[in-house]
Amino acid sequence: MSRAGDRLGHMSAPFDRSATAIDSSQLSFDNLGTPLHEVTFVIVDLETTGTHAGKSEITEIGAIKTRGGEVLGEFQSLVKPEESVISPFVAQLTGITHAMVDDAPSIRSVLPSFLEFSVGAVLVAHNAPFDIGFLRSACEKLDYHWPQPTVLDTVTLSRRVVGRDEVRNHKLSTLSAHFGTEVSPDHRALSDAQATGEVLHRVLERFGGYGITTLEELATVRQAGWAKRQAKSHLAKGVPAEPGVYMFLDGTRRVLYIGKSGNMARRVRGYFNASENRGRMAEMITAAQEVSCLPCAHALEAEVREIRLIGELAPPYNRRSKNPERNSWIVLSDETFPRLSVVRSNTALEKSPATPLGPFRSRKSAQAVKELLDTVYPVKRCTAKITAANLDSHRPCVSSQVGQCGGPCAGVTDRHTYLAEIAELFAVMAGDFSSLRRLCTQRMSRLAEEARYETAAEVRDAMRSALSTAARAESVRALRDIPEILAYAPGPEGGLDLGVIRHGKLAAASHARGTQSIEGGFAAIRATAEWVPAPGKLPAATDSLAEETRLLAQWLQSATLTSVQGAWSLPCTGANYHAQESGPVRLGDPV
Repeated sequence: MSRAGDRLGHMSAPFDRSATAIDSSQLSFDNLGTPLHEVTFVIVDLETTGTHAGKSEITEIGAIKTRGGEVLGEFQSLVKPEESVISPFVAQLTGITHAMVDDAPSIRSVLPSFLEFSVGAVLVAHNAPFDIGFLRSACEKLDYHWPQPTVLDTVTLSRRVVGRDEVRNHKLSTLSAHFGTEVSPDHRALSDAQATGEVLHRVLERFGGYGITTLEELATVRQAGWAKRQAKSHLAKGVPAEPGVYMFLDGTRRVLYIGKSGNMARRVRGYFNASENRGRMAEMITAAQEVSCLPCAHALEAEVREIRLIGELAPPYNRRSKNPERNSWIVLSDETFPRLSVVRSNTALEKSPATPLGPFRSRKSAQAVKELLDTVYPVKRCTAKITAANLDSHRPCVSSQVGQCGGPCAGVTDRHTYLAEIAELFAVMAGDFSSLRRLCTQRMSRLAEEARYETAAEVRDAMRSALSTAARAESVRALRDIPEILAYAPGPEGGLDLGVIRHGKLAAASHARGTQSIEGGFAAIRATAEWVPAPGKLPAATDSLAEETRLLAQWLQSATLTSVQGAWSLPCTGANYHAQESGPVRLGDPV
């Protein structure tokens, strides 16, 4: 049996300090992370004096390091307990006696060497909470740093893919016999680790059959709905490995869910493997009977078509298809003395004497902006309809007593005088936000001087909400005014993604393999591109095209423009300018 000072000499290959590190960043479904064949695993097994970490002690550590199925090294050492005794039962079970560990190094000497051996690797154990619990407890007791590695448990993994119809239980000895491993477990650390390593790779082969091929997918395995998803995995057969939109349909061919991907085959397979643990998706997959695909030229076209199809079909399992009419707008009422109100209907938008401000994603955010505008501009706030006929009988409202209602309540009885008083508000609605930013800055300064910091923060947040919402609408309007834009961007897997954009809508798309085919590619798709009419002056309350136009605006920020018909610009006093001055705003940010 090797001593602590000899163990590195028994490694079958030198220790690899460049072992694959685990990427903890958020990954998209089209970039699924670290392939399992590139991950370095350290499969570890411990022998101990008992079952309770912190009370019992480690008597032996055995581990193997593997990558891509190849053994890179081994680690084995007996450990002399400092306080615990090896009971006759444990000695009979493991074959480790006090005589064997009398000359062995202490855990204080062995543990740093093991941590060095396993640095940067994923730790694997059979019943991992037991083994990892002892290692962590030893680190805490000795004041050693525990590196918080990614841990996989072969008991948990095997239960996902090895059913009870195959094995009576998921003990290491049972799985070893079932898979016919070369090394049989015998309650000694190294041989048990070797058997666990063989079981791990057999289990990973099964996961690969269900489309799980990366560490990030494996680490999110959950039991819920796993069997039901397995039974529907045949629906993923025949899905092409190319960009496009996929639709899950039920038995009546009703569309349940719509998604998009740069690789539909890989993405659709993901719904049927163990890494998919969203409850709504498990419910949807259970009801699904068919997967229909719409191939696209590139990922941008797939995103656009997804937006259009969700808006048209409103599938029940797409969250953004729910209640698209919930967008809210701020308008000026069509009255003798106009006031601000929050609306959702097209009729109210059409009747407004000024350009509506919006759309806001929620009525709450729209209401907060309306209250800000009511406060900084001398606009009428009460809901009473005042005309020339009832002006003499009008009595000031409650808000007027604290100076919060303009118009007749404030003594302004002439319509032209009133409209002149709120001329800056009309300018804001028309797209000039200079006065809003100036008045809000002044108000925040006064509130800060009065130590009313919370109220000042509310003013700041409402101002930013108004600017960010208006900035998105302003960008949409600017792009919709352009009759045609030809642009291209590098594709994620080489080549160039070509797009013809007309009045803020993707009229045609194509993918070119090389730069020499750009001109010919545009000539071909322009000839068959969709004709798009110029937009109307007023937006619609349920404008589904706006989301597509915002998506195209984002894409154009990193694309190369080859042709632009018309002037594409933003006003120097507009929301985008003032939003940048007051804080970062992105087109895709929710309000």
